[in-house]
Amino acid sequence: MEKPVVAQRGPYGVKVEAGKSYFWCACGRSKTQPFCDGSHKGTGLAPVMFKAEKTEELWFCGCKATATKPFCDGSHNRL
Repeated sequence: MEKPVVAQRGPYGVKVEAGKSYFWCACGRSKTQPFCDGSHKGTGLAPVMFKAEKTEELWFCGCKATATKPFCDGSHNRL
């Protein structure tokens, strides 16, 4: 299994819509950050599904080192 690539040293603020499913990129290779575009194929990494319960702005991890996938936990401050 390959290690994730740091896509951004900070979170992505995204307005999510209630009832919609999102697939957070866990590998860091996606061109549609913070979401998956299939670039993980062959890495041994897989996206993380998130289903929004309400419409709101959330902060998705950009560094891929978070312990609270798919959300930012401040790990980018320690890179």
